Amino acid sequence: MSDGQMSLTHLQSRWGLSPGTVTPGCFASVMATGIMSVGAHLKGLTALSTVLFWLAVILYAFFLTLVCWRACSHNEGLRADLHNPSKAFGFFTFVAATNVLATALEGQGHFRIALVLLGIGLLAWLILGYLIPFSALLGSSTSPILTQVNGTWFVCVVAAQSVAVAASGLMADLPAPAADANFGAVLAVISVIAWSVGVGLYLVCAVFVGVRALLHRIDPEDLDAPYWVMMGALAISVVAGSKILEGGTSPIFTATTVIIAGTSAILWSISTWLIPALVIAGLWRHFRHRIPLGYSAGLWSMVFPLGMYSVASTNVGEVDEVPIISWIGAQWYWIGLSVWAIVFCAMVWSFVRSTNARASSSAAAD
Repeated sequence: MSDGQMSLTHLQSRWGLSPGTVTPGCFASVMATGIMSVGAHLKGLTALSTVLFWLAVILYAFFLTLVCWRACSHNEGLRADLHNPSKAFGFFTFVAATNVLATALEGQGHFRIALVLLGIGLLAWLILGYLIPFSALLGSSTSPILTQVNGTWFVCVVAAQSVAVAASGLMADLPAPAADANFGAVLAVISVIAWSVGVGLYLVCAVFVGVRALLHRIDPEDLDAPYWVMMGALAISVVAGSKILEGGTSPIFTATTVIIAGTSAILWSISTWLIPALVIAGLWRHFRHRIPLGYSAGLWSMVFPLGMYSVASTNVGEVDEVPIISWIGAQWYWIGLSVWAIVFCAMVWSFVRSTNARASSSAAAD
């Protein structure tokens, strides 16, 4: 293989923009862009919110096409990822991306389309929620599996909480003609169950990560961007909790209000504490151990938590009537948007390099 072909293969692998190289977590860019759109909507930046939303829709359609193509023409690689504990949980990004788009549409008043996306996200969550643990844990040939635990495992928490966010948001904004008590009750049950399962899954994943850190060394190379999902999973749990508290007078909401309100406050505090720890870990990785900071699809797993923390702070500040927390969320949005812009530009530049490498490889072959 020529140097040009090796360079092209390397760039395609980092970019994940072909059916053979697309990663299970490819929808993380949709999640990140979608939550930035939601945050812009909360700040009243309508034009920015619209642009980001449609960009998220384009990315969603693009990666959905690639994944379907891969399922048809590269199904062996797809099955291998399903049985790989270090990659399989990335498939939950499809669930989260679908529900983030549903939440954005709900905020824009497009109730019916948002409801359809919630149905797709809910079905995917139910299927993957059982498929991934069985295929990745029971069907893996890796031993010990504990060495494969990483930040992507927390995406299953994000997926569950994204269902809770979308369902509770739709319930709160039920149109008058559709305000059927039974339908609202169904959305209430879905949101509370998904929130509860998400909190439980976070505890399980945190235990696995902690045990791995104690029994197996986490090298600087392992401490990559997806570990930011540890914070993002807490932040979206806070958003789900605040949405449920706003969701209405359903009996199941009333029965769980105290638990959800208290838990959400605790989770927001922990997510705030985690941010400096993750920043220090990144500095330790890239400056102390000099690991190059280049573009990879995994960087989007860092952008989404930053945007979600902004939305979480804004929501919990409004629900609990604590202006300082709302102010933190409003200011943090600009940090998240800046990081989103940097990663997006890096992605575009990586694509340009990949295109140039492809052209050079073709010219050399001729």
